[in-house]
Amino acid sequence: MNTNLHKTCLTIMFSGFVSVSLLAQQKASKTTDYKSVTVYVTAKNTDKKLTKTETLSFTSKPQTTEKEIAVFVDPAKTYQTLLGIGGALTDASAEVFYQLPKDKQQEILTAYYDKEKGIGYTLARTNMQSCDFSSDIYSYIQEGDKDLKTFDISHDRKYRIPFIKEVIAKAGGKITLYASPWSPPAWMKTNNNVLQGGTLKPEYHQSWANFFVKFIKEYEKEGIPIWGYTVQNEPMAVQRWESCIFTAEEERDFIKNFLGPTMQKAGFSKKKLIMWDHNRDLMYQRVSTVLEDKDAAKYVWGVGYHWYEDWMKNGMNFEAERRVAEAFPDKPLILTEGCAADFDQKLLTDWSYGEKYGMSMINDFNIGTVAWTDWNVLLDEKGGPNHVQNFCMSPIHADLKTGNLIYTNGYYYLGHFSKFIRPGAKRIACNSSSNKLLSTAFVNENNKLEVVVMNSGETDVEYFLWIKGKAAKVTSAAHSIATLEIQ
Repeated sequence: MNTNLHKTCLTIMFSGFVSVSLLAQQKASKTTDYKSVTVYVTAKNTDKKLTKTETLSFTSKPQTTEKEIAVFVDPAKTYQTLLGIGGALTDASAEVFYQLPKDKQQEILTAYYDKEKGIGYTLARTNMQSCDFSSDIYSYIQEGDKDLKTFDISHDRKYRIPFIKEVIAKAGGKITLYASPWSPPAWMKTNNNVLQGGTLKPEYHQSWANFFVKFIKEYEKEGIPIWGYTVQNEPMAVQRWESCIFTAEEERDFIKNFLGPTMQKAGFSKKKLIMWDHNRDLMYQRVSTVLEDKDAAKYVWGVGYHWYEDWMKNGMNFEAERRVAEAFPDKPLILTEGCAADFDQKLLTDWSYGEKYGMSMINDFNIGTVAWTDWNVLLDEKGGPNHVQNFCMSPIHADLKTGNLIYTNGYYYLGHFSKFIRPGAKRIACNSSSNKLLSTAFVNENNKLEVVVMNSGETDVEYFLWIKGKAAKVTSAAHSIATLEIQ
């Protein structure tokens, strides 16, 4: 080999190695060279509501002691990518919205969908046909029309479609929207009733799959893109409102033999099919039954879940959620509904209302959830309208008698996530050394770190926010939540 050529090759190789090494060092230093922490706080018995309270600096602290509480953050360890955070755009929310004065309508849109002046929601769910949070029971097709020739969404054009369009416009022209059915038409069901459970008759499986296609096409004709859909809202619950039962095997077979192939044939294979859409407690059995069948699993994008398993007074079952995340890491988790409580006037100011959101969201994100959807974005002063009087809480209520808007602390707790952690953000390693604090952390695409720390205890907690040998000393007030923005 030519000696000069050999020297040249070695020089190039060495130069390349040095360049790569320098790039690696620069990248590594970038993850540790954080200068400041801006703290935003919502706290009980104060006027702090997503309030910027202070800016702190990092100082050298190679090691915390056993007596010091710390929240450790490691930006080098990344996990799931955030899809979005938002709430449901139901008939009820739309009807209340259009009963408000124009200035209050704009206030609502800004409060939820403006990321600078509001909390920057980017995700939404809506209902296919009526649900409990509709003023009446309605269907898009006439009785007996298995070919869907009478399919008509005129009902939705009065309130819900205009509302969704205003939301999309306020959100900058884009919202990640998915739809859920509460029940097929009564005549398609074994109990001949949209209420009280019942099951889908086998002879209507194909018609019901076609129904999803028609819904998406009609909404998209209105200029409303549909990102995805769930198979059935709460498929194990016999409710006094719209409901329909699917066993695990029935959901598996409906996806495999009807819904999946029908969507694919219609050119909607990129629309996201979300299975389950019910509580955490029964998740694993349902998910394993469906996803262990490869012919069903290939159509499933992810797993939706709700948080109502605490109706059995057993608390939230995060372990069931974690088992699903561990067993099926290729299927994203999405909380598709979480209403904090039945309506109660006292909860409008009860601090535990917001803390339920914070506790769930931190745990859900730490388990691997990629998206989080609250229930109704807006309800009236009674927690409705709801055609079966299943009145509930909402982050914002409108008093239709006075025209005033009532912001609960739940709104601000949700905002500590949605306002700061944006779609495309990656969760990073984060944990507290004390069970007095709950924490999670993400890095946004602009490289800002967002650390959420919640203290639901009765006393203030001092802690060190620690990143790679540097720390900032922070005080977490009793019954507070904070977002710490690091850059």
